Amino acid sequence: MGKYELKTKKTEASVEEFLDGIADETVREDCKKIAGMMQKATAAEPKMWGAGIVGFGTYKYKNSTSGDYEWMEIGFSPRKQNLTLYIMSGFTKYDELMAKLGKHKTGKSCLYIKRLSDVDENVLTELIESSIENVRKRNIQY
Repeated sequence: MGKYELKTKKTEASVEEFLDGIADETVREDCKKIAGMMQKATAAEPKMWGAGIVGFGTYKYKNSTSGDYEWMEIGFSPRKQNLTLYIMSGFTKYDELMAKLGKHKTGKSCLYIKRLSDVDENVLTELIESSIENVRKRNIQY
């Protein structure tokens, strides 16, 4: 069986152009603020992953079926329905934070919010910082 290629890869596309191209002013400003939070927490420059994800930092992970891959430590994407934040450590360790976060939904490692004003930014910052710390320790649980 051939090695699977990830569809979403780090690119050299301009993060600034991507963010400036977001039509909705509130979403654009929310994304710039989230980018600032993630950049401060990772001390990494933002990179585009595929056409629509802004990611920070990288780590290697092993896929159960086809080998090692490089992936972002944390990232986000302005999707049509929600802002999607990729919290790569998952949420199992964050019950207390999640209870204080505000209006949100979660998937396996995705945090969905409509707008930044729906959540407590201090709690979100703590979640981002904790997730990065756990990814760097390889303490990842879905």
